[in-house]
Amino acid sequence: MNIQDYAIRISQNRTREGFTFDCQTINGEVEVLQIEINGMNGFPIFLTKTQNQIICIVYLWSEDEVKSEKRTQMLEMMLDTSISIPLSAYARVGNRFVLYGALSVNSNLDKVIEEVVTLNENAIDVVTAMEDFLK
Repeated sequence: MNIQDYAIRISQNRTREGFTFDCQTINGEVEVLQIEINGMNGFPIFLTKTQNQIICIVYLWSEDEVKSEKRTQMLEMMLDTSISIPLSAYARVGNRFVLYGALSVNSNLDKVIEEVVTLNENAIDVVTAMEDFLK
């Protein structure tokens, strides 16, 4: 499936919980799909695909939003809690902290949607847990 196929199929899906999805393709050097989950507060999920994997990313906050005196403590907490976040891991893209998940390109649509929903839920939990470190 290409990014446009994912956009169509995800947009037509409804989860057991009743969530639906708005998808928008973003053209550029790398094709990206922006996914918004209707009925759930949270963050846009950005999905892209390589030859080997599907990568889903949530942008959490920028370096500028971190209290400088608490940065080290925040990074330690991120390392300490990373393993307990299902299907997700922390990273940094430029000056933005992100949460991401990766799946095989052979994953079925249900698994991709599960990743998108789980990543959004995890991002909400992470931002709540990290509030004390952010301006």
